[in-house]
Amino acid sequence: MTTTAPPLRIATDLEDACCPTGRADLLPADEAESLADVFKALADPTRVRLLRFLSESPSGIACACHLPEALGISQPTLSFHMHKLHEAGLVDREKRGRWVHWTVRPDALAAVQAYLQLPLRPGSADCC
Repeated sequence: MTTTAPPLRIATDLEDACCPTGRADLLPADEAESLADVFKALADPTRVRLLRFLSESPSGIACACHLPEALGISQPTLSFHMHKLHEAGLVDREKRGRWVHWTVRPDALAAVQAYLQLPLRPGSADCC
């Protein structure tokens, strides 16, 4: 069985033209790194659930003693996930006696929210 290659097509100048980018600035590397750290922290369903639980707690504070039972996880698993959220700057902790009390940092979520609300340019999917 022989196969023949499709006929060569000569592109017009219009088809070869790349879409103009206009004046689009790149996000500074340090801001991109910070956002990526947050997205990495939120790439786990347990951490997403923890952040939601904390943000919806009536006082805005949740004691680590209540979180494992509420989420169906062990204390070591909670510590692991809270450490990741804390490293990403999403939560603050305050040690009160034997227990840690956690709060969400709304300012940390503001940058993520702003990034996710970037406007899409009309026709951007039609380019290149």
